Amino acid sequence: MTAFIIAALTADGFIAKNVSHTPMEWTSKEDKRFFMERTKQAGVVVFGQNTYETIGKPLPGRHNVVYSRDKAYEGVEVTQKEPLVLLEDLEKRGFKEVAVCGGSAIYTMFMEAGVVNTLYLSIEPVLFGKGMTLFNKELDKKLQLVSIEKLGENTILVEYNII
Repeated sequence: MTAFIIAALTADGFIAKNVSHTPMEWTSKEDKRFFMERTKQAGVVVFGQNTYETIGKPLPGRHNVVYSRDKAYEGVEVTQKEPLVLLEDLEKRGFKEVAVCGGSAIYTMFMEAGVVNTLYLSIEPVLFGKGMTLFNKELDKKLQLVSIEKLGENTILVEYNII
């Protein structure tokens, strides 16, 4: 079972202005297309409660998992499982790959658990000045550059493997 983080970042390194700010408001159509294609290929998307609520509905064509302690959502699996336990459970159900889709707390939790293999980071030509970072705690991970691809006129996609 493999897991990857997929995120859009501003040129100054933020994933959102605040917890209710969604990438749907500021990312390019090319990033949205890549996100849709790559997450459908994975088959499973994992969100934190805040990120899921900014989207507001399950993503079609994918098994949706939402981390929440106190809410239930129609058409999604709600969990509180540790990342490794969740991945093992999903693998037993026949899934091979999981897209970790945010936010910061979920990205951090999966990185700290050591289950993330790859990062897909779309860099958008936008500046926020301040906002939410990809991770909400200090991490010490080394990355290996796999590829850099121009997604559109002004958007690049960077793929890293976790060493």
